[in-house]
Amino acid sequence: MRHPHAAARARDGPEVADILADHAFGLRLSREQAHAASAIVSCRTARLGGHREVCDTCGFVRRAYNSCRNRHCPKCQILKQELWAERQRARLLPTLHFQIVFTIAAELHRLFHRAPEVCLTLLFQAVAETLLEVSRSHLQAEIGFTAVLHTWTQLLRFHPHIHCLVPAGALGPDGWIATSTRFFLPIRKLRSAFKGKLLGKLKQAVRDGSIPIPQAEARALIARAGHKKWNIDIEPPLPGPDHVVNYLSRYVHRIAISNSRILDYDGHTVTFRHKDRADGNKTKVERLSGEKFSRRFLQHVLPDRFVRIRHYGLLASRRRADLNRCRVLLGAETLPPGQKPETWVEALRRLFGHDPLLCPECKVGRMVVREVLAPLRL
Repeated sequence: MRHPHAAARARDGPEVADILADHAFGLRLSREQAHAASAIVSCRTARLGGHREVCDTCGFVRRAYNSCRNRHCPKCQILKQELWAERQRARLLPTLHFQIVFTIAAELHRLFHRAPEVCLTLLFQAVAETLLEVSRSHLQAEIGFTAVLHTWTQLLRFHPHIHCLVPAGALGPDGWIATSTRFFLPIRKLRSAFKGKLLGKLKQAVRDGSIPIPQAEARALIARAGHKKWNIDIEPPLPGPDHVVNYLSRYVHRIAISNSRILDYDGHTVTFRHKDRADGNKTKVERLSGEKFSRRFLQHVLPDRFVRIRHYGLLASRRRADLNRCRVLLGAETLPPGQKPETWVEALRRLFGHDPLLCPECKVGRMVVREVLAPLRL
């Protein structure tokens, strides 16, 4: 049954919220999944309240409803991702950046489903330890990198993997060690170390009961994963900070699927586009029932307060002095001091050239809040 107030959204096409409104609340959901579904469905509707605005010049009236601000909501990430990427521009080193993707064996998915917070934390730990330890032994120097968790494929299937953005160089005892356009750490050693570290951590978590699954079953899954070859993909390097920022702004805060990829929804079937990596990244069309789409989408809801973007090594927050040293060695300015926070209105004007308070009717007046609309109680 359609969630109350779902029809109140003004939109140009079908949205994730429409599909969840019709199908999600009949599924068996975790607390986090139910909260995310409710927030997304209610986003920018009367359910969350808002305000009534009036133009101070022509008298035009409109209602503006509040955003849910849930990190899984397709409508609440655009400004956030632009501001985050802009903040990173000041931290980026003026050098090439490599993109490395660490992927786990499919046999481990059941463990990750049963204890997502535990397993995803161990995944971050294994990736970080692998890169930091291999770089120290191979270069006798320190590297830095940003790690970003994704859990999906283009078809919304469960696929936990971590994208790492690594500057092409390291800080050694005698200064900055620059590297070539080829990745500077041995891929075989990385693959072996990552596999061994993650499997070892998962075995320990099973032994101490952190993963609620029969130990015999867990050991069998881990053993099968251990016999497979794991993938670590190294993509072509990004040539400089501007390219890195563009990558970050469109990729780091990405969610499982955006509204723009949904082509059609008739109340029963969802049609959306996806890229088939196995077929040269060709754009194809997939059709799923609304129930299956909702189930696939909501399996990517992360545990509360789980941090999916993390900085390590020279880029860690406690290493500001070392990062500034690297910037000086590379001929860049040191990190600027913190600036006064902007309002969302100021940020929209500066980043997108859009003034949300300009009257859409007369294009001259300013929209002024005349009435606060309280959230609806169901």
